[in-house]
Amino acid sequence: MNMLQTVIEIWNTFEFQALFKLGLGALLTGIIGLERSALNKPAGFGTHAILGVSAVLIVLISESLTLSYNIDMSRIPSQLLPGIGFIGAGTILRNGLNVKGVTTASAILAVTCIGLAVGAGFYIGAIVATIIVYLILSYAHDLSSKVERFVNMNLEIAIDQEPDETIIKITNYFSKKNIDIKGIKRSSTNDNQKESEIIEITICYDSCNIKRNTIISNLIEINGVKEIINQD
Repeated sequence: MNMLQTVIEIWNTFEFQALFKLGLGALLTGIIGLERSALNKPAGFGTHAILGVSAVLIVLISESLTLSYNIDMSRIPSQLLPGIGFIGAGTILRNGLNVKGVTTASAILAVTCIGLAVGAGFYIGAIVATIIVYLILSYAHDLSSKVERFVNMNLEIAIDQEPDETIIKITNYFSKKNIDIKGIKRSSTNDNQKESEIIEITICYDSCNIKRNTIISNLIEINGVKEIINQD
C-alpha cells in the first residue's frame, strides 16, 4: 500500500507530470510528422515533434507561473497559435501554377493544438486527435480521388521540338477529350546545351470518363513531347 501511495505521489508531482507530458507530446506529434516525412513534405518528423514539445512546454510554463504568481494560465498559450501561422505560411510553396504545402501547414496547426492538449492534461483528446489527423493525412487523397468526379491535375510537360506545333497538338487533345485547361505557363530550359520548352499546365477532367494514367500515356505519345511530370 505504501508503494502504491509513493507511486501516486510521484505521479502527481509537477516535475514528473512535466516529463510525461513532454514525452507524450513528442510521441503523438512525431507520429504525424513521420507521415509527412514519408511523403517528402517541407515539414517532417523533426519540425512536427519540436512544435508539439514547444506547445506542451508553453502550457507547463503557464502552469508553473500560475503556481508561483497566481496569474491567468490561459494568457501565454493564447499567444502561441497566431505565431504558428508564420511557420505554417513558410511551408506553403508556390511553383508556377502549383501551390503546395497547405496540408502540411494544417498539420502544423494540428500538432500545436495536440501539444496544448497534452500540456493541459487532456490526454484522451490529444490521442484521439492524433489518430484522426494521421488517418486524414494518410487516406484523404485516396478517398477524395474516389469520390470526386471532376479532378484537377497539374502537369509539367517538356517539349524538345517544334514547341508551338506540339502545344497545339496538346490543346487539341484536351479539347477532344473534353478536358478543361485551367491555366498554362511556358518557360525555356537548357538541357545539355539544347534549349527546350517546359509547359506547366493545370487541367480539370471528368474521372468517370477518363483516368489519370490514360491522360498521361496519351500525352507522352504526342510527337514532340519529351517528358511529363505529374506535380500532384
